[in-house]
Amino acid sequence: MIPVVKPFLPPIDEYQSLIAGIWERQWLTNMGPLAVKLEEKLQSRLAVSNLLFVTNGTIALQMAIKALGLKGEIITTPFSFVATTSTIVWEGCTPVFVDIEKDSLTIDSTKIEQAITKDTVAILATHVYGNPCDIEAIDAIAKKNNLKVIYDGAHAFGVKYKGKSIFEYGDISTCSLHATKLYHSTEGGFIVTNDKELNTRLKHIRNFGIAGFDKFSDLGINGKNSEMHAAMGIANLKYIDSIIEKRKKLYDAYTKGLASFPAVQPCWRAGATMNFPYYPIVLESEELLLAVREALLKDDIHVRRYFYPSLASALPYLPKQEFVVTEDIAKRVICLPFYYDLTEEEVERICGIMNRIN
Repeated sequence: MIPVVKPFLPPIDEYQSLIAGIWERQWLTNMGPLAVKLEEKLQSRLAVSNLLFVTNGTIALQMAIKALGLKGEIITTPFSFVATTSTIVWEGCTPVFVDIEKDSLTIDSTKIEQAITKDTVAILATHVYGNPCDIEAIDAIAKKNNLKVIYDGAHAFGVKYKGKSIFEYGDISTCSLHATKLYHSTEGGFIVTNDKELNTRLKHIRNFGIAGFDKFSDLGINGKNSEMHAAMGIANLKYIDSIIEKRKKLYDAYTKGLASFPAVQPCWRAGATMNFPYYPIVLESEELLLAVREALLKDDIHVRRYFYPSLASALPYLPKQEFVVTEDIAKRVICLPFYYDLTEEEVERICGIMNRIN
């Protein structure tokens, strides 16, 4: 079987040596030394101002909304993983969808202002497949209308935009470290903000709102992560350069093998580096997509319709809406198998099956 994704795992002895230290210390959670060490390593690696290691990417978004004190409407994208929208609803706010750009697949900044009302408090935009949003335009709109900006960078680990980390933009940026991501800690995530006071508040929120031995400062949550997860993050970070290098080779192999196939890749934002988290393509029709999926499944090769369906039309707890570009892209986009252990020979095999359909 060739799955859509498979987690990278470090040499087991390297992970076990870190686990052995946990056994000696008997400190399993509550921001133990490995969790603190991982925060420091990630902050240094990404060259960001303040970084907090948390339970997962969804908790990161929840904490961001809570820390900014948002109550009202939050403009967001219908083309993202469900957590982007469900978090807004979970925190008692109202998601207001805006259509996406047909080339980058990120939120269409030219349509944001017309969605702003007196109740709008923020913009929560996704760097889709790690591809940065139109950051300058969103920043200008936010400043003009006194709005907060949160970036869901679940896929954007290691991406730089105009020379600095993608996580340095917005009031708060978040990332997922789930096992399916190119860099992971099994389960996990992190939050970045340039605001020191906001970072302190987020620290308190992560730990039930506790601000001292007998003091509470905020309504909090248990957003901490364990030493076992931190150990995986530390072990994997050592290999991140080789992981990205290998994924680039696979990306290039797909691009070469599908050069004549009737599909296009999302257009990457000018000025941004690529981190190769997935291999998404937009096919010329949904019928072709279904044919590709069926043909590959016959060889036990799995693909994923990611993101499908549109969040604006699929969630039972929200009124159904349709956005022309999102609905069209969601029906035609597919992610092909893409992970560190995938071989170039397997990519050639996948491309061969697809090209025979064309």
